[in-house]
Amino acid sequence: MIGDITGIRKIRMLYLQLLYRCNFTCLHCFHGKRLRYADTFTAEEAANLLTLMRDEYGTEAVTLLGGEPFVHRELPQVVRYAKKELGQCVEICTNGYRIEQRLTEIAPHLDMLRVSLEGVGSTNDDIRKRGSYQSALDSLVLARDLGVPTGATMTVTSRNIGEILPLAGVLGQLGVRQLKLHHLRPVGNAADHPELLVTDRAAYGRLREELAETRLPLEVIVDEDLSEHGSPEVCAPSRGPREIDRIEADPRGGLTMSCKAVGKDSHAFWYEKASNRIVHRPSATDEITLPVPDVVYAHA
Repeated sequence: MIGDITGIRKIRMLYLQLLYRCNFTCLHCFHGKRLRYADTFTAEEAANLLTLMRDEYGTEAVTLLGGEPFVHRELPQVVRYAKKELGQCVEICTNGYRIEQRLTEIAPHLDMLRVSLEGVGSTNDDIRKRGSYQSALDSLVLARDLGVPTGATMTVTSRNIGEILPLAGVLGQLGVRQLKLHHLRPVGNAADHPELLVTDRAAYGRLREELAETRLPLEVIVDEDLSEHGSPEVCAPSRGPREIDRIEADPRGGLTMSCKAVGKDSHAFWYEKASNRIVHRPSATDEITLPVPDVVYAHA
């Protein structure tokens, strides 16, 4: 169905939001009030979608996220199916809070653990949850000791833009391979916290200069919107490439191709769990009709 409408024949990775539920209520979370929703993928539904994406679009990797994926009761079953049955590259994006037991269980089937952090120490804890910084570091150390490669993500805000280099230093000492920096988009909880927005866009230029001038202990990937002029416009692929890097499925089955459309109910396509098929539901505000530009990432 996606190929019929867009011409896309290959989608490299599925970002699978297993559930909305989370043990955090981060100030910048794009889910917002949806964190209270009960929608979720069962292990069977997740396996069906993973198989469909592999068979129809050659999808070769999956990133499991939420909400918080480690609170999903059937996470180990989903991870094992993706790795053992489909042979996919499996990544999890997590807050890393008290995940030791389950991480140890799934480590043999995991290709990367990516932990979200929003600064060093209390800066992170004030945005995410008290005690979350140390817990996240402990999880990164455990993953390293279990032989699982690690990465981190950070959403750049007015509170933490000055802590990117110190955080990179801490992460590098723990053997973390990559730090990915995201632009804050004012949806969900972030819409209620405008003070988190970086209003001086020249600060992004200064950040980029610091990144370029500093010998970093890990790879840093930067959302190109973190610049004075924003990212180059890359539109949703209604007339675009035959291959895209990612598609994201929310717990209801809504599918989104552009990161900038995530959290905005701009779905042009939906995965129907009961019938195990993807359907086209166009609207005046869907990401293809508008069209919504995609996010561009580049090395720092």
